[in-house]
Amino acid sequence: MTGKTPAGRVHAGTSGWAYASWKPKFYPAKLASAKFLSYYATRLNSVEVNYTFRSQVTKKLLAYWIAATPADFKFAVKAHQKITHIKRLRAAAGQTSKFLISLEPLRDAGKLGPVLFQLPPNLKCDLALLEDFLDTLRYQTRVAMEFRHPSWFVDDVYERLGRANIALCQAESDKLETPDVATADFCYFRLRKEQYSAGARKKISNRVAEAAHRGDVFAYFKHEDTPEGALYAESLLPAGKTN
Repeated sequence: MTGKTPAGRVHAGTSGWAYASWKPKFYPAKLASAKFLSYYATRLNSVEVNYTFRSQVTKKLLAYWIAATPADFKFAVKAHQKITHIKRLRAAAGQTSKFLISLEPLRDAGKLGPVLFQLPPNLKCDLALLEDFLDTLRYQTRVAMEFRHPSWFVDDVYERLGRANIALCQAESDKLETPDVATADFCYFRLRKEQYSAGARKKISNRVAEAAHRGDVFAYFKHEDTPEGALYAESLLPAGKTN
């Protein structure tokens, strides 16, 4: 690590928050489920929302999320499966526009983090398809692309993402790890392994700190029935949830 002052802010959390099984190691034992999000936001400054992958969000639900979190809290949002898994990015302009418009309450409140487009594992690299899809992203929204077939990890893809300032999602699991290539002025980590040793967490912390010297960082541990992911995410935030 260098001694330089970070250029960006670290946003850390998990992929979800509604887990009663996180009591009492993360949530207080007697905390009502309706207060989970507001408590979560006292310890972590971001969350990745997977609910949007299968369901349409309502203005009422977004208003609740906005009211339950402080001004600097960020919601990273996973794009709907109709775009990524049903249409597989093809002729998806209308669906993509509709989805991004549905997030306007978060955007207007200053709480919208990146939108994550996660592709299915069996979708192989198609540069023409990628270029056509990127041309549909007309909104001032940070976007991260998660590729789950190794054929996408090539220079031509990185160049196209870089031209559009779209982050190559740094996803790691027990099956696949994304090359450490920066394509945007922010970085997006998805940390999905079943186990993280103390040594592995130290390496993650160093990677996140180094990425923060280039710009904002969004890092999310996998949500599980146990609270370790939330506790690991909290350890990425110096002095609690501020930096």
